[in-house]
Amino acid sequence: MSALIPLVCGWQEASDQLRAVAVAELLGVPVISLDALDTLSCAYVLRCDSEGLALQPCGPKAAGAVRADFVGGAVAHRRQFGGGQGQMIAKACGVAKGVRPRIADVTAGLGRDAFVLATLGCDLELVERSPVIHLLLQDGLQRAAQSDELQPILARMQLVRAEAVAWLQAAALRPEHQRPQVVYLDPMFPHRDKSALVKKEMLVFRDLVGDDADADSLLDAALAAAECRVVVKRPRKAPTLMQRSPSYQLQGKSSRFDVYALKKLS
Repeated sequence: MSALIPLVCGWQEASDQLRAVAVAELLGVPVISLDALDTLSCAYVLRCDSEGLALQPCGPKAAGAVRADFVGGAVAHRRQFGGGQGQMIAKACGVAKGVRPRIADVTAGLGRDAFVLATLGCDLELVERSPVIHLLLQDGLQRAAQSDELQPILARMQLVRAEAVAWLQAAALRPEHQRPQVVYLDPMFPHRDKSALVKKEMLVFRDLVGDDADADSLLDAALAAAECRVVVKRPRKAPTLMQRSPSYQLQGKSSRFDVYALKKLS
């Protein structure tokens, strides 16, 4: 039996082959036609198809593909009907009448929370360290940019591939007016629950990227870089980072926001 390959890059149509080859070279992984995928034993395939990039788990009981989508589905519904600045994430980040803070989301993932905040008028820096997730997010932003309606929102989102701690350490050295007013953290919670209650994206991310073992050090770096506050999204019953009590918490049904206030937002 051949050894399991963690990740391959595949193309659907001949027109997608050049991009698949370029992505595979960037990641240093094998590239293959999706028609020949059953000849390999692999855990994931990064698909290049007419809809862009998607990460597809392999195997007979594998979940569906994961891709960054800002145009349709749940993200579009949330943009239109999510509750505006009354949303808990907006309150946690200090969005209010006349206040639209500069925010750094240093655990960007698929960019959904950052997109919500950009929709509300905030300028966002998105930091993602995983090369695969960064590519998925970059692809989603590029596809969304084809929508005239979304272009003003996307203009407020800047994507960077970097290690969060190193990026925050550099951000802390900026002049005050260039530092993020708010640093937003949503670290991967270190548990291995495989139940249907866990979103498929989280299972994929844990398998491919692992947990955020540096989450505690991330808080210190965030507190040093943020001008006004640090916001940490956590599962509702999870411990606080570094066992450090926040200034206050906003509680939801399944998650909460720990807010570390440093200075009043204006």
